[in-house]
Amino acid sequence: MTPTRRDFVKGTALAGIAIPSLGAAARSRPEPSSAQSAGCDAGKAVHSILERDHPYIYVDSCMQMWPDADFHLAHRHGVTTYAVTAWTPHADAAAALAGLMYWHGVAREHEGLEVVRRTADIRQIKREGKAGLLLAAQDGDWVGYALSRLQAFHDAGLRVMLLAYNANNQLGGGCLDRTDGGLSRLGQRVVEECNRVGIVVDLSHTGRRTTLDILERSSKPCVFTHSNASALVPSPRNVDDEQIRACVAGGGVIGLVSWGPLVMKPGSTTRPTLDDFIDHVDHVVQLVGSARHIGIGTDMSIGTYPLHEHDPFGAPVYPNFTAAYDEHVTADIRSPLRNVEGFDDYAQIVDVAEGLLSRGYADEDVRAILGENFLRVFEEVFG
Repeated sequence: MTPTRRDFVKGTALAGIAIPSLGAAARSRPEPSSAQSAGCDAGKAVHSILERDHPYIYVDSCMQMWPDADFHLAHRHGVTTYAVTAWTPHADAAAALAGLMYWHGVAREHEGLEVVRRTADIRQIKREGKAGLLLAAQDGDWVGYALSRLQAFHDAGLRVMLLAYNANNQLGGGCLDRTDGGLSRLGQRVVEECNRVGIVVDLSHTGRRTTLDILERSSKPCVFTHSNASALVPSPRNVDDEQIRACVAGGGVIGLVSWGPLVMKPGSTTRPTLDDFIDHVDHVVQLVGSARHIGIGTDMSIGTYPLHEHDPFGAPVYPNFTAAYDEHVTADIRSPLRNVEGFDDYAQIVDVAEGLLSRGYADEDVRAILGENFLRVFEEVFG
């Protein structure tokens, strides 16, 4: 029988750990390396270790790992499966394939990690105390004009992809570009091929019209891996109620994101909190009538997030939707302050669970939000 929150709390107390609630689960920071002690790894994202795992399957639907990540500890942060961005957006096919295969190498080198190919793998990973790597693409540029690449990349482990990352491409519109012409004819074929081979279509970073076109075209559920409700926080990166309803109507999931700029409410000058994040959960539940279509995508990193390179010849000017956050909280893209207060460390997923329970969500709802809703979509799309 799967342990309940009460079982978890009771078991932890019996183990001699003082714990009044799930949110106070024992956790510790890894010992810093000599390089970190010397300040050489400033900005590296290091997460706490849970001394005992929580009872939930937790799928983070969007995150990044970098080459200096503490891969040997990734299975101890409370995350069952990381949907890891497999390569930098806008890569060509060769670079994308190299990025994809890199993660197979990482999993081979670290016994606590395993590449996810089927939904059953995630449940097995939880039972074994490991962490899964669900390989995801945050763009569709690599497809070029060759539909055959979708089958090839699926066979190599790709399980989630979005079609357009912020900017328009050959498949459709990006959410930050000047225009959004919707899904192209090639994009229509890509959606159909994703449905056929078993790749979940991700709608985050994609233009509004294009997301609606994808949802109309797709015969399988689609997801937003890391977007919030624009009704609460207007932003070109968030999604409106029509998009949410359309996604849910197709059986999809809205992966709400704890990244601060997409949670900070208009007019606020302070760092948003976990409660502000859970407000987005409440909004979607009230909009669609249940918690069966909500997940969590943190957009957090493990390791050192690279600084954005400056193009001396100039780059396109996109809407600066983080301006208020940069001014009032922090403009440091590596700072934990870029995530909401109360959820800037993976081990705080137990606090997220506690926060949901305190809002009146049932334990079944918490299980659904943390992972089971995504698993339902994965089962339908890739088995």
